[in-house]
Amino acid sequence: MSKEMQELQKQWHSVMQTIHSNSNVVAFMNSRVGQYLDEHPFVALSLLVFLAVSAIPVAFFLIFVVVTAIVACMGVIVMEGVVISVGGIALLCVLCGLGLLSLAVSGVLSICYVALSALLNYLYTPNSLVKKQEANGSSLLLSSPPVLDPSNKNIKGE
Repeated sequence: MSKEMQELQKQWHSVMQTIHSNSNVVAFMNSRVGQYLDEHPFVALSLLVFLAVSAIPVAFFLIFVVVTAIVACMGVIVMEGVVISVGGIALLCVLCGLGLLSLAVSGVLSICYVALSALLNYLYTPNSLVKKQEANGSSLLLSSPPVLDPSNKNIKGE
């Protein structure tokens, strides 16, 4: 059993030698904090135990933060999709309503134009012209001015 302990002790010394020969460890041990911890082993041990014990809660907290951020991003994407879909459907409904409203307004305006045009034509037609045409027995639609056609060969004065 002593041979196994000596073997284990040799391996431990080689590991410690590797750690002490690392350039980062040498730089830390030459710093003020490293020298303080070297002079106060109880503080160094307490710090080491605190770091080892606090690693698990810190890891759980970081995992919680990452999972929460991922779920929040997915939720935002889903909510954005829902909001855009509802907004698109609302826009489609509003545009269809505006189209129907514009058709109705243009129909009413067209009817008003035709009615007012006919009313104004009837009211502001000179009475003498109407009486003369009624005496001749012709209507307003049949009395139109003659069309002048330059290609007409039947011109007086030839």
